[in-house]
Amino acid sequence: MKLIIQIPCYNEEETLHLAFNDLPRHIDGIDTIEYLIINDGSKDGTVEVAKELGFHYIVNFKQNKGLAKGFMAGLDACLHLGADIIVNTDADNQYCGADIEKLVRPILNNEADIVIGERPIDQTEHFSWKKKKFQHLGSWVVQVASSSDIPDAPSGFRAYSREAALRLNVTNSYTYTLETIIQAGQDRIAMTSVPIRTNPETRPSRLFSSMWRYMKRSATVIIRSFIMYRPLRFFTILGCVPFLAGVALGIRYLVYLFAGQTAGHIQSLILAAILILMGFQTFVTGLVSDIIAANRKLLEDVQYRLRKLDCAQTDGDGAYDFSSQLPCAGKEK
Repeated sequence: MKLIIQIPCYNEEETLHLAFNDLPRHIDGIDTIEYLIINDGSKDGTVEVAKELGFHYIVNFKQNKGLAKGFMAGLDACLHLGADIIVNTDADNQYCGADIEKLVRPILNNEADIVIGERPIDQTEHFSWKKKKFQHLGSWVVQVASSSDIPDAPSGFRAYSREAALRLNVTNSYTYTLETIIQAGQDRIAMTSVPIRTNPETRPSRLFSSMWRYMKRSATVIIRSFIMYRPLRFFTILGCVPFLAGVALGIRYLVYLFAGQTAGHIQSLILAAILILMGFQTFVTGLVSDIIAANRKLLEDVQYRLRKLDCAQTDGDGAYDFSSQLPCAGKEK
């Protein structure tokens, strides 16, 4: 059983040693533990520090591509390196490395394929009151969109089985945390969460410059992901608003009609017709989108099979050339 712990990095030379020294060297049930960083176009000495610390693999981007791209690149590299379990953690040492054993245990016990660390949000001192409330609100929205019960959706401290990693896709360029939960929930991939500990803050988050900006971008990711995986439901709900409003106006006009008071109400009839047509068109858009979503699922299944075959040809081969898959990557010995 092989575990690879991956760490996305962007200018992390000052904190990377804290995260690395906190990582476990042995876990019961795991035969091999290896460490990998995704250097997302760092301008400092992140790569040099990683080499000195003893990371087994380094995936390099020539320029910054963002957290989502880095996460998927690391996942792809770990699969080609024969990982049975992949753990993702942060380079700023936000998460307690000893809790990685908690993350992988449900996978080792065949209880889940994705395990997400649940942070003690309400007890985290460097989280403002506003941030705590937004974290809970965002997690609740993701629960509804994914039909899951994950209490801490933005948490980046996660473990994936090989089977789950082979099926994951991230289409947005901002963050992987929300979209992967929604995808896993809609694809019925077994997910669970475990309580974890967090360390004191070492630096401000680089994922967002302000809370409102983060909320706006996260909302965009959630809505877009929900449309991708549940388009018929989304457009049906959306179309019900103008359709029902049009029906209500139509009934109102009929009441006036039977009362012989239609004079001056023809505008309501025209508006009712327009709203009903808008609702119907929105529903038709949902039907078309649902057909496209069905085709996408077929393509995802094909991608899964191709990815599985591709990774099977390179499992455990340290000489595998990542550059055929990634902009610039390779194994550092």
